[in-house]
Amino acid sequence: MNPFDLKAALLAKHAQHPVIIHFPIALFIISVAFDLLATWERNPAMAKAAYYNLIGAALTAPVAIASGLTAWQWQLEGAKLKGNLLLHLIFALAASGMIWLLCGWRISQRKRPQRTPGLIYIFLALATVLLIAIAGHLGGFVSGVENGAT
Repeated sequence: MNPFDLKAALLAKHAQHPVIIHFPIALFIISVAFDLLATWERNPAMAKAAYYNLIGAALTAPVAIASGLTAWQWQLEGAKLKGNLLLHLIFALAASGMIWLLCGWRISQRKRPQRTPGLIYIFLALATVLLIAIAGHLGGFVSGVENGAT
């Protein structure tokens, strides 16, 4: 496939998921980074930026999950969920659920969006980053990127 053929890239059976998934991942990780900076520097503006990035991550996560399920049906023709594919799905759903849990936590405190989060929140957010990393690693194997296939 020509890398500059936009039509082929957009209409490829699996092309959307690897692109879409970067939005919730980036928004969530930068949210955690802003939270850490807000805590370290005692900077309410960073806490507010973290809050809004977390909202963005939570809103885009379902789209990423839907694109992954679509890729599974199209690219893998609904292959049986086992091995790395099953693990990828489990870790991705767990990460998405944690993003929503953390988002709900922050929304419940929305009267004080500039307030820095507590230690438990930071621990859970970092655990979620780990879930995302594992899901991404497994996704690389499912897609063939990490085992040398193109």
